Amino acid sequence: MELENLKMWNVIMGFLCFFGVLSVQASVSYDSKAIIINGHRRILISGSIHYPRSTSEMWPDLIQKAKEGGLDVIETYVFWNGHEPEPGKYYFEGNYDLVRFVKLVHQAGLYVHLRIGPYVCAEWNFGGFPVWLKYIPGISFRTDNAPFKFQMERFTRKIVNMMKAERLYESQGGPIILSQINTCNGFYCDYFSPNKAYKPKMWTEAWTGWFTQFGGAVPHRPAEDMAFAVARFIQKGGALINYYMYHGGTNFGRTAGGPFIATSYDYDAPIDEYGLLRQPKWGHLKDLNRAIKLCEPALVSGDPIVTRLGNYQEAHVFKSKSGACAAFLSNYNPRSYATVAFGNMHYNIPPWSISILPDCKNTVFNTARVGAQTAIMKMSPVPMHESFSWQAYNEEPASYNEKAFTTVGLLEQINTTRDATDYLWYTTDVHIDANEGFLRSGKYPVLTVLSAGHAMHVFVNGQLAGTAYGSLDFPKLTFSRGVNLRAGNNKIALLSIAVGLPNVGPHFEMWNAGILGPVNLNGLDEGRRDLTWQKWTYKIGLDGEAMSLHSLSGSSSVEWIQGSLVAQKQPLTWFKVTYVLTLSRNSLWYHVPRSWLNPTGNLLVVFEEWGGDPNGIHLVRRDVDSVCVNINEWQPTLMNWQMQSSGKVNKPLRPKAHLSCGPGQKISSVKFASFGTPEGECGSFREGSCHAHHSYDAFQRTCVGQNFCTVTVAPEMFGGDPCPNVMKKLSVEVICS
Repeated sequence: MELENLKMWNVIMGFLCFFGVLSVQASVSYDSKAIIINGHRRILISGSIHYPRSTSEMWPDLIQKAKEGGLDVIETYVFWNGHEPEPGKYYFEGNYDLVRFVKLVHQAGLYVHLRIGPYVCAEWNFGGFPVWLKYIPGISFRTDNAPFKFQMERFTRKIVNMMKAERLYESQGGPIILSQINTCNGFYCDYFSPNKAYKPKMWTEAWTGWFTQFGGAVPHRPAEDMAFAVARFIQKGGALINYYMYHGGTNFGRTAGGPFIATSYDYDAPIDEYGLLRQPKWGHLKDLNRAIKLCEPALVSGDPIVTRLGNYQEAHVFKSKSGACAAFLSNYNPRSYATVAFGNMHYNIPPWSISILPDCKNTVFNTARVGAQTAIMKMSPVPMHESFSWQAYNEEPASYNEKAFTTVGLLEQINTTRDATDYLWYTTDVHIDANEGFLRSGKYPVLTVLSAGHAMHVFVNGQLAGTAYGSLDFPKLTFSRGVNLRAGNNKIALLSIAVGLPNVGPHFEMWNAGILGPVNLNGLDEGRRDLTWQKWTYKIGLDGEAMSLHSLSGSSSVEWIQGSLVAQKQPLTWFKVTYVLTLSRNSLWYHVPRSWLNPTGNLLVVFEEWGGDPNGIHLVRRDVDSVCVNINEWQPTLMNWQMQSSGKVNKPLRPKAHLSCGPGQKISSVKFASFGTPEGECGSFREGSCHAHHSYDAFQRTCVGQNFCTVTVAPEMFGGDPCPNVMKKLSVEVICS
């Protein structure tokens, strides 16, 4: 995902690859209205799942949930720096096994959109470029630059040939129908038009939410607004829409871009970071996707006829020569309901919403009316044989190893570390004369350090003197604080920290990190002392990294502090614990992927920079706490329309409330139920002025003790109509255990 304007280079490359792959047997083509696959004209619903952001064990379940959610296509980037960490040395194993991922999508009966990049942005470290790329002589990223184009073509050919060798393109019988396509990326793209009239209108990144940055709020995009944006794009002639992200996942290891992009890449997606359904977003978009598919014969046949129905209301009507008709009725007023006349009937449309009529008569879906359940999640403690018993290992500030080196002046961090680690030590000596005035006055001299980013810990004579850090928007930082110096030699050690390399921006390969100065000491008898051009000793990384303390073998190579000797709030401390889990069949997803855990011998290692209490760390499981439904008594549903249109029933059908707990759970109680005019939202429902007093009975009788249940939303289910001539709704919340 990228916020910049679309680069023409990406567009040109995208369509060249599109044509190049598809020209073999022309099994995939297009026109201005549709993607044509083996002669079938299609409106395609796609979703982004980035294979390295989940474990390979999670892939089958994620793909199946995407299919059940109504997707036709899985879109993924290809992550160059994950596959070629060193020039010519490739890695395609574990959660980087691209071929296996594509084959699993194929086995599920879905298509693949493979966006090779090689630049991906994606809030991924360095935008997916390997860091070694920036050190190729004469290179300039993302420009008409010969060294860059050579390397880009080399990697792209590597991936294309790999896919061809495995016969994974549609022309070979495989699932890949699109490569490289990049068009419109945004929250709304109904305004977008292709650069040629004969090309289909495609939305390659419909943002389902947003990424989280360290220190920032967790973004949320309502399901209703997401559905509105997609329906509006389709009604204006869209042929493909891709939910970015459909499952965001996790930035494992050091893959997060930035700086300051969080480890979680949940993205408020329909499938959450842990692989669980985010309700109601998943269910509401599933209903939208099904409604769009019902309209497909008309949608692919030509341009819509657009009719004004009011100041903020429109009808977009699609018709085919065979008689198919589909209508999208829109109300763009963000505050007021609208009743519109269309086709000799009247339709009530909520604010900022679109109603979909697959036969130009009956509404089967409205973007603002959510029929899917809402799930409230909780974190439950994982059963343990015993509580965590922590051990500690302390880093020594300003310690040296055989790879440390000394030079005059300050060095840029990434050029020094080559991104092998987030950490770089800058250490220098400061001599203080015994007659310095501050030693008598007690007024500490002020150390001022300017850094290009992203964070910094300052140690004076082995003691933490302070910390400074930037942000995503302002990565540069300044540390300025009084420091306790003594007569004689003092050692100043600055630990500079990179918090993800930039992934977007003009020539971000040239951006700096680390302490570039100046570094000054103010308040001495001489006034200001400039430390910038002194001799500085550099050590790349931490001792704990070099010894692989996070691994089973590495953690056994040092002596750990145990029991009461484990110091709390000690900076630069490694903590470890070995634990045994009490695993059950229904323990599905944890903060760490389930596939990483063993019944015994699990090693958890935490590196604490600032100093903290490890006893506040717990292993938890994400579960469904309660589920809710909030549905109008005559709310349209696709199932009811399909039964009526097939002739199986000849009267209007009532909607049904569907409630479902998580795997291995059962509905244990009914927290709230009201048929009438209830108010509030899931978790805080309350009765309104109209309430059927037997509202609880149907759910107590039908749902308690079951994993899922269905109750028809009709007055007779709740003891009769509590308020005739009033439009009623049902609100219910049940507890899952």
